[in-house]
Parts: sequence; structure tokens; C-alpha cells
Amino acid sequence: MASAAIQSAKSVIINEISEAIKDAGSIVVVDYRGLTVEQDTILRKRLREENVNYKVYKNTFITSAIKGTEFEQLGVYLEGPTAIAIAKDDATAPARILAKFAKEASKLEIKGGVVEGSLYDAAGIAKVATIPSRDELISKLLGSLQSPITNFARCMNQLAEKGGAGAVEAPVAEAPAAEAPVEEAPAAEEAPAEA
Repeated sequence: MASAAIQSAKSVIINEISEAIKDAGSIVVVDYRGLTVEQDTILRKRLREENVNYKVYKNTFITSAIKGTEFEQLGVYLEGPTAIAIAKDDATAPARILAKFAKEASKLEIKGGVVEGSLYDAAGIAKVATIPSRDELISKLLGSLQSPITNFARCMNQLAEKGGAGAVEAPVAEAPAAEAPVEEAPAAEEAPAEA
């Protein structure tokens, strides 16, 4: 009876992990040993603010949950204490946040991760961490798209201040239109008046 309850509890955790990684863009695996409670709390808050799911699981549970998925390749990093950071919205967010935090808390060790189907070691995750966030990329794109429009508007404004487009363009002389002779309709013959 006790083993059935344990097996049931294990399957609940494995299903929880499976549900968390479903439609995920990335998973980064870390060794969290040596972090203080305060550091762990700060890290979890930063990850939560970026919609990154961060949790500590047993390696056997993670291995069972990722079996048959694109994240199965993470198995090489599932040794020792393991926490995983899972992102669905911004695939680079876990790498960015964890790499930045690892500079503040040297005990946090990034083992590796899978980002959009590709496996990366710790050095690869550090490179992924340099990619700007999705919002930053969209902002830069909009800025570069807006720049030509802004310059065009500025030029048009300067033209208007100088007297409009007529100040720049020479007027085009129009040729007189050829007039076609107009035929007069024959006058209706009047009937002689009867006396």
C-alpha cells in the first residue's frame, strides 16, 4: 500500500514537470548548492518577474519527464543537485537572468541547457545570455523602422517652413490646349406665317 502511494506521488511530480516543459522554449539546468536562503529568494523573484518557472527536482524525475522530448538531451547535465529554469515566452530569459545572477552569487553553477531545440554547455548558455530580450529586440526594430519616417517628416516640415514644395520645384509651364472648331447646329427653318 505504501509503495503505491509513493509511486502515485512520483507520477504526480513527473506529470508536473511534463506539464511545465510542454511548449517551453528553453530549459537551463543549474547547481544551486551554496546559495544562501536570501540569494535563492532573490533569484526566484527575478525569474518569476520574467515568467520563468524555477524549481528543484530529483534528477530521476526530470529524466522521466523529458524522455521523448527535445529536452531529453539535458540528461548529460542531470548529476548532483539540480534546479531547472523553464521559459515559455522568452527562450533566452533563463540564460540571461541566471548568467547575470551567477556573477553576483559565485556559488550558482550553470550546467547547461536547451534553447529552442539546441543543447548548450555552460559556455554556450553564457553566449545565449548576451542575446537581448524579445521586448528589447522589438523595441530596436520599431526604432529602426521609425527612423526613416521621422527623417521624412522632419524634411517635410523644413520644406513647409521654407515656403512649401513650390520653393523647391520649378513650376511646370502648361501648353495651351488646342481648341477644336465648334460646329454650329443648323438653325431650324421657320415656317412662313400664314395671313
